[in-house]
Amino acid sequence: MSANLKYLSLGILVFQTTSLVLTMRYSRTLKEEGPRYLSSTAVVVAELLKIMACVLLVYKDSKCSLRALNRILHDEILNKPMETLKLAIPSGIYTLQNNLLYVALSNLDAATYQVTYQLKILTTALFSVSMLSKKLGVYQWLSLVILMTGVAFVQWPSDSQELDSKELSAGSQFVGLMAVLTACFSSGFAGVYFEKILKETKQSVWIRNIQLGFFGSIFGLMGVYIYDGELVSKDGFFQGYNRLTWIVVVLQALGGLVIAAVIKYADNILKGFATSLSIILSTLISYFWLQDFVPTSLCSSMKDWV
Repeated sequence: MSANLKYLSLGILVFQTTSLVLTMRYSRTLKEEGPRYLSSTAVVVAELLKIMACVLLVYKDSKCSLRALNRILHDEILNKPMETLKLAIPSGIYTLQNNLLYVALSNLDAATYQVTYQLKILTTALFSVSMLSKKLGVYQWLSLVILMTGVAFVQWPSDSQELDSKELSAGSQFVGLMAVLTACFSSGFAGVYFEKILKETKQSVWIRNIQLGFFGSIFGLMGVYIYDGELVSKDGFFQGYNRLTWIVVVLQALGGLVIAAVIKYADNILKGFATSLSIILSTLISYFWLQDFVPTSLCSSMKDWV
């Protein structure tokens, strides 16, 4: 049963990651009249949706009893303040990471973002070795070296760079790259920290997600006030929201739940390699549908060599 849940959660994660990257990229580059939606508010709404979903799941596990739900939430969250506070650290990092992903996809094409973001596998592996005392085999270390080589090739200057600069300046590409790299380190640390908490305590993964979402909402609202307070007061919290925006928000909320399930039933390193499968799908759709990714001469020469 646990093996089935592991592979089911990994499959859903691949689908969710691919869909989120493509829809988020499309929503951030789509030209429409009026103000564009604020990524900081989208992060907050996603956290609130995640809390609601987890409360419903706890309610279902409580045999649909409101009294049992209230008792569980009171006993597991309010009566265990220190356990709840442990989630403040990864929650704050996840909130930062989610905001960085919007910045990255506003400045990089989906394929480049997806490949570069896979460096989180390397950071996750390093944090797993240092924090969880995990041991990696020779083939796993070799895979990480190949991963780093692939990311380096993706960032290699290409002949089409001059054409791409018409839409994306070198400055914006640098901003996107720095956002992805920072998200890689934050994802690696927060993921391993969360895995350590999940596997050292008996609290359910849904209770832990409620705690994460609670702190994430607080940190997210602080970000909205600090960075977009004037825009929110002028055009409202939900300015620029449309059907596509809500799809992005729901997919982001779903991602938090799926990742938690993967960490519970598998581990962070397996999660990272499973997520890498979405690169192929993202690249193909980015090329044929979004048309914001053009294979470079480096890719062509490697193809001929192979």
